Order: sequence, then C-alpha cells, then structure tokens
Amino acid sequence: MVFTAVLIILILAVPIGVAASYPTPPRSSEATQGKALLLSSLNATSPMGYYEKDLVFYLEQVGYNVTYMTDGAVTVDFLLHDLGNYSVVIWRTNTFTWAHTVYWYIGERSNDGIESEYPAEFAAGNLNDRPGIVGADAAFLAAQFQPNTLAGVKVLLLESSDGNSIAPYFLTAGVESVIFCNGDIILGFGLIDDLTVSIICHLTQGMDVYNAVFNTVSPYNQYQQPEDNIDTGYPPPYWFIGNSTLVLASGISSSGAIAQ
Repeated sequence: MVFTAVLIILILAVPIGVAASYPTPPRSSEATQGKALLLSSLNATSPMGYYEKDLVFYLEQVGYNVTYMTDGAVTVDFLLHDLGNYSVVIWRTNTFTWAHTVYWYIGERSNDGIESEYPAEFAAGNLNDRPGIVGADAAFLAAQFQPNTLAGVKVLLLESSDGNSIAPYFLTAGVESVIFCNGDIILGFGLIDDLTVSIICHLTQGMDVYNAVFNTVSPYNQYQQPEDNIDTGYPPPYWFIGNSTLVLASGISSSGAIAQ
C-alpha cells in the first residue's frame, strides 16, 4: 500500500501536456495583442508535429491571434503582400542550391501561373521551382522587401539554414527584431523546432529578445555538459539583429509602442 501511494504521488508530480518542458505564460489581460503568423513551408516533408501546438499555445496565452499556414498555402504573393500585416512572424523553411545560387523554399508548388506572373524573376534566376517547390534567392528578397514594407512586424523568427544572410534585408524592410539561424540546420529530429519553442516561450514570459535568445542558446541553460574532455557542447545556431529589448508578454516594445 505504501509503495502504491508513493507511485501515485510520483505520477501526479510529473507535468503533462503542452507546457511540460516550459512554464506557462500568464494569460494576457488584453483581449488581443495583435496577429501572429506561423509559416511551415516544408511541413509535408519535415512536419512540425506537436511543436506547432506549443508555439500556438504560448502566443495565444498572451493574446495573439495566430494564423498557421503550411506548404503550398505559403505563396510568393502572400509573402510579398500579406507578411506586413502580422506583428509576430515565424517562418520555418530551409534552403536548396541550384547553379551555385542558394534559394529559400517559399512553399508554393511549381505551377504555370507563378511562372507567368514573375517571368523576369524566373528568367534571371531569382525565383526557381526546379525542385517542384518555388524558392527565392537573396536578391529577390532584397529587391521585394523595400524599406518600410514590413514596418508592422515587430519580431520575425527565421527557422532556416543561412538565415543570417537574409536577416538584414528584413531589418531594412522595417522589422524591429529578426531572430535567425547561422549556418546549416536540419528541420528533422525536432531540435531546431524545440529551440524555436524555447525562444517564443521566453518572449511570452516577459523576457526581451536578447535574453530570450541568450537563455536558449547558452550551453549552461541547455544543461549540456561534456561527458569527457574530448566532447564539446553543441552550440545552438540562433542569434538576432535589431531591437534587443523588445518583449511580447505585455505587447509593449522598448519604445512604448504596442506590438500588434
């Protein structure tokens, strides 16, 4: 009987559900903080799984209305004309290389309509749909996102290889803070998704951008200790540019503007 009672207590003590790994943010007293956007351009081949639910959960807890789009629903036209309507954007994508040019997957499937809509860009190699999914190169993103075209976006999180090479273009376009990955990443196995959830969790707990990213990428906070002198800790690839003091928990940025 004593063993059974102890076992029941231990089971009840283990947290279960979406907030098992991270603390639950306080629910916002505001009816809404604005709109958040979650794009998963390669969800068919590298699904987010329950990480999508985690991200939506944390953002909704502090009052954001979240739109979640995957694969072909993420179109070139949507990126160019609708991205600026959201205050928080998470773009989960990756890269491919064709003829020595790096492209970021948009998600839109190859079709005659997109090629006829952007004939010059396809001819110049700024857009490429050879893998069956439309991709855009850095030159296309730089040309399309002119200054102030994304002034409504407070935080853009780029979950992609080589995000550091295109992050400055989004900052120039008006995004207040851009969080990105350095170098190559793999969307499989959930490691990068887990780091993304950690950053968003910290932001919705009231941390500013700097501390949210630092506390996620710090090996100490990852509890990663080398097992011997030969082992080295894994350095998570995230960093940021832009406003380091912006927060999401209250919807107030360092300048006092509501992030919505």
